[in-house]
This record gives sequence, C-alpha cells and structure tokens, in this order.
Amino acid sequence: MEQYVKSLQERIIKEIELIDGKKFYIDRWEREQGGYGISCILQNGNVFEKAGVNISVVSGDLPIPAVQEMKSRHKEIDPSKGPFPFFAAGISIVMHPHNPHAPTVHMNYRYFEIEKEDGSPLSWWFGGGSDLTPSYLYEEDAVHFHKTLKDACDKHDPNYYPDFKKWCDEYFYLKHRKEARGVGGIFFDDLDNKPAEEIFAFVKQCGDSFLLSYIPLVKRRINTKFTPEEKEWQQIRRGRYVEFNLVWDRGTKFGLNTPGARIESIFMSLPLTERWEYMHIPDKNSREDKLVQVLKQPNNWV
Repeated sequence: MEQYVKSLQERIIKEIELIDGKKFYIDRWEREQGGYGISCILQNGNVFEKAGVNISVVSGDLPIPAVQEMKSRHKEIDPSKGPFPFFAAGISIVMHPHNPHAPTVHMNYRYFEIEKEDGSPLSWWFGGGSDLTPSYLYEEDAVHFHKTLKDACDKHDPNYYPDFKKWCDEYFYLKHRKEARGVGGIFFDDLDNKPAEEIFAFVKQCGDSFLLSYIPLVKRRINTKFTPEEKEWQQIRRGRYVEFNLVWDRGTKFGLNTPGARIESIFMSLPLTERWEYMHIPDKNSREDKLVQVLKQPNNWV
C-alpha cells in the first residue's frame, strides 16, 4: 500500500501539472511518533485555485479514545488492552478549480492495521472513495464520473457500486442543511470481508480510475466563460464544503485526535476562498436552484 500510494501520487501530480502549467509545492515531513508523509499542494494555479495530493504512512500507538471509537465496528478490539500499535497508509486528494463550471473533486483510499505485540495484524481494513462536488450541474459530467467508478467496482464485485454509492450519498450529507455535499460517487469503510489481496486489488482499481473519472470534466469546463454572480455562487457552495469537513467528516475528527496530528495536512482539503451569505436563496428554476434540488434527493446517474 505504501508503494502504491506513492506511485499514484506521482502519476496524478504529473497529470495535473500538465493541465495547470504550475508546479506543486512538495512538502516532505517526518512524524515524531513514527512514519512520514508527502504533502503536495498547488495554490493559485492557472486552472486550480487549490489542489492537494497528500500521502501519509504512519505508525505508533493508537490512543484509547481512538480504540474505543473503533470498538463498535471491530468487536475483536478490547479497549482495556490498549493502546495498540497501528500502521496506516493512504492517499488523500482534493481539487478546487477556479472556474465555477468545473467541479471540485475529492478522493482518498487508505489501509489501516492494528497490530498484536508480535507485529502480526489483530485487525485490518481498507476504506475510502471518491465524490464529485459541482457548483453548476452538468448531468453528463455526473454520469461520466459515476460510470467510471461503476466500471472499476464491477470488475471486482457487482454489489460494490450500488452499495458504496448509497453509502456515499448517506455519508457526504449535511444533516443541518438537509442536503448532500455534491452529486456523490462511492464511499466505503472497514472493508475486510474478503482476503486482503482481493480488496487491495479493488482499491488499486479505484485509485487508477481517478484521472479517467475527473480529468475529462476539467478539460471540458476550464474555458467556460463565467460571470461574477456565478463565481459568488461557487463561493457559497464552497462554504457548504467547509461545513461538512469541519462538522461531520470522520477523517478530520480522527486526524485531530491522533497524537502528532499534522494540522496543515488535515485542513489541506479546505478551499482558499469561500463565502457565507446570510439567508441566500437561489431564484426559483435557476441553474443554482436546479443544483440545490438535486442535492436534496440523490440521483441514480448510471
């Protein structure tokens, strides 16, 4: 998994730099408690206002609060026997284009292992997914994104796409707004119901499909003309993105509760600019209103 996320990070950075014309800032860091990361950030580019492609490979002792949170999902873990040694490797990506007609995208895949004293796994699982967050709805973009993910899922299990699409719709949901963060994708966690190598092959299939799912959409939309009002709407939608990440996202909460948390990497996903406008309601039947209506009820895109 460590080798895979490093190679995927290199491939994605190379492709994004070709589109944007600006280089990523590469920040290699060491974690005092064990492990390292490579955070690659592009800010104020020609196409992307902010893009982050981060990997982390960390180990150490999992604190009791984190063990207790996992107990509900992993019955074999006894919090009284903790703290437990752990290993985690993952890649996390968020891209926020300048153009309001080009969608924001998020992707992350990770492997997590809690170890016995002898270093053998006590518990292991994979998690992750990818989802699309447009400010303006282009149905053909949502269809392409979902179809690419479905094709990746179908190569491994016919139940993966419908199950993980539903999970994504339910997870990336702002309960306080009663609306989804975007048009969804796939999401899964605690996946350990098949041999590890089989699930790893599935995770690699999904990771390898990222560029195919997203790059055509960016290329379609980056030269679309937009008005100041459309830019304002994008800023309001980004405010909702921030709300989800700070209020509901489990990854953010886990990161902040982990010893040696690297705050800059955890908050990499947040856009450079956003807007909170009091009581903003889009005009009925406008393109902005059309997006909001779709976010209130998940669509079957494929």
